[in-house]
Amino acid sequence: MELWDAYYADGSLAGCDLVRGEPIPGGLYHLVSEVLVRHADGSFLLMQRDRNKIGYPGLFEASAGGSALKGESAYGAALRELREETGVAAAELTPIYSCTNGKDTIYHGYLCVTDCDKSSVTLQEGETISHRWLDADSFLTFVNTADYVPIHIDRLESYLNTLRA
Repeated sequence: MELWDAYYADGSLAGCDLVRGEPIPGGLYHLVSEVLVRHADGSFLLMQRDRNKIGYPGLFEASAGGSALKGESAYGAALRELREETGVAAAELTPIYSCTNGKDTIYHGYLCVTDCDKSSVTLQEGETISHRWLDADSFLTFVNTADYVPIHIDRLESYLNTLRA
């Protein structure tokens, strides 16, 4: 059983727990951290979701991410998820967005800039099945294809605009 801290929409702790897979009561939220990985050469890492995942099976997304566990900060969850889903160990992450889905999730997005060996990216069984590195122009084009998780684009939009400038 995976436990999460419950939060109010303003990001303050609600003082109770949520259980993964159980409905989240109205007015409460859980934290999800997402990490966009940019290589020092300017390319971006995209991970392909496992074909057995419930949401967007087989599609690509430019993030490693997931729910913060009970007692874990959004930043700590981002570091953990990045390591688990890609094998990339980050020394530092830069916040790039924070938003809610208006329902039950508070998203915290981070940027990881790394000079890792690109061939060292690992996959997490049950989560990811492939990856690819795309240069910035190809990345900006790819996020608008049917192969990319569409709901992720909205959260990334402000950062993507900095790339387009």
